[in-house]
Amino acid sequence: MTPTTKLEAVNIMLSTIGESPVNSLSSGLVDAELAETILNATSRSVQSEGWHFNKEYRVRHSADLNGDVVVATNILRADQSNQLGSTNVGQDYDLIQRGGKMYDRKNHTFSINKTVELDIVVELDFTELPEVAKRYITLKSARVFQDRVVGSGTLHGFNQEDEERAYFELKEFEGDAGDYTIFDSPDVAATLDRLPSMRIK
Repeated sequence: MTPTTKLEAVNIMLSTIGESPVNSLSSGLVDAELAETILNATSRSVQSEGWHFNKEYRVRHSADLNGDVVVATNILRADQSNQLGSTNVGQDYDLIQRGGKMYDRKNHTFSINKTVELDIVVELDFTELPEVAKRYITLKSARVFQDRVVGSGTLHGFNQEDEERAYFELKEFEGDAGDYTIFDSPDVAATLDRLPSMRIK
């Protein structure tokens, strides 16, 4: 058994419309090119959700000569890190991503002029993804591809069942890999943040 390649993913997509497999991603076959385009877009969309395998915390980013904090093109999401111990805590800024730079909402400027820590979601190459993520992305892409090229309701149903099963497996993998607790839930965190103000004085 070897990890799924992008070529194999494209050929799985082609099989959903009864198309013969190609030997390379540069085959020139129009359907293969469309399949690869859909695969890339789906991979980017799925990875944008942020998973344990493509999230990084408290990554230091320095301002450039213009004072801007520029994020790399493979960063899908970036936000100011406010985790315990972060150098951002207590600072007079509120950073969010706008385009390829960080913007200070509190001071209404892109000019940060310092090194900051960001929590980021990175877009990984297909080959770098865990196998369970590759499977989900491939099956989701196959369903979209089949819908656009053939539009068969029957095939859509079969593909959707496989896609949903793969998504469940990915979520299960996420839970196992992330070692999450109830305190990682945004709802629980918000409740805990409110507790001091709810105390009877």
